[in-house]
Amino acid sequence: MGNKQHLDILIEHASELLTCKAKAPKKKNELANLGIIRDGAIGIKSGKIVFVGTNLAAKKYRKNAKKIIDAKNKVVMPGFVDSHTHAIFAGTRENEFLKKLQGIPYLQILKQGGGILSTVAKTRKASKKELFQGAERRFKTMLKYGTTTVEVKSGYGLTFEDEKKILEVARMLDKKLPLDIVTTYLGAHTIPSGHTNGRYVDEVITSLKKIKPYAEFCDVFCEKGIFTVSETRKIFETAKSLGYKLKLHCEQLSTQHSAELAANLKAISADHLEHISKKGLKALAKHGVIGVLLPGVNFYLMQKKYAPARDLIKSGIPIAIASDFNPGSCPTFNMQLIISLACLKLKMQPSEAINAATINAAYAIDRGGEIGSLEVGKKADVILLDIDNHNKLPYFFGVNLVEKVIKAGKVV
Repeated sequence: MGNKQHLDILIEHASELLTCKAKAPKKKNELANLGIIRDGAIGIKSGKIVFVGTNLAAKKYRKNAKKIIDAKNKVVMPGFVDSHTHAIFAGTRENEFLKKLQGIPYLQILKQGGGILSTVAKTRKASKKELFQGAERRFKTMLKYGTTTVEVKSGYGLTFEDEKKILEVARMLDKKLPLDIVTTYLGAHTIPSGHTNGRYVDEVITSLKKIKPYAEFCDVFCEKGIFTVSETRKIFETAKSLGYKLKLHCEQLSTQHSAELAANLKAISADHLEHISKKGLKALAKHGVIGVLLPGVNFYLMQKKYAPARDLIKSGIPIAIASDFNPGSCPTFNMQLIISLACLKLKMQPSEAINAATINAAYAIDRGGEIGSLEVGKKADVILLDIDNHNKLPYFFGVNLVEKVIKAGKVV
């Protein structure tokens, strides 16, 4: 590369440079390895990373760098990848929050017209412009908190036109914002009012072909009283034949043995997993399915049972963590808080939680070769944290430690 390399940005003197590098999703002991370079430096040119190493090795690029960022006493790491959100919707549900605090159970809230269906009603009424403006604000906040790539599911429309509207808004935002948005069709989020399961499953299957240009992934909420394993299989087999990649809301509220289905159909990820069985653990490990854990949901819903993260890690399942940002069960934009909860509630080490929020999360949306780690050739999605070592990231919880966000080589 020679000394003539002109850099757009040189970040130097990082107290810890967390590379998080990996050729495949990290599992078992690898999950704790952050690939730390002390007194580290990173060179960026044309939106890509062109140098990663020690400050000493970076000295030769100094005089040809357009911009130099001093990261003394700072942690430099990949931007967070939030691999599971429901971020495009209308209305909020703080009235339900008050009911939950009074001890009113979710099913009763649902009967009173609350829950997912209340968001569906508001989202159907909203124009594209209204959905765009609401979501734009949320994504800008996520960016401030260090999230540089986010997965977004539909699922608050529950008709072909309304689902398409949500996914079109996601595409429009992806073009406008300095944040990458990955889209998932979740037509099978719940059964809309006035439908039977069978009839609605058929509607979702019919929509799959028409909605393909707007979504890369297909997801189903497989749960007792919502969609059965056989209905999920039916949707997924069609989706797979049309070229969708698969993700699954899996074993969240009860054991449905849907993890085995996710494994058999080679889903990219199985998400939630609070009630996964031993057979499910074996199946996910055998097929390399990534378990995406969402501790913010259990925390916000005041649930005692969390996903068995240590069992998943021990079984050799690569795990990621995500916010599951949504208006009902986890209204947070903050992946730093999710890392704290992963440590406090899932008993993960800070290093494991950081890898789970970066490189493994990138693999959970099939982007592991492009983002999620600081390696030469990858997109320059970099964040600077106002701390001098990575253990302080979960230690200071609920605050924003991000001082700078660089997305695709530009300071945003």
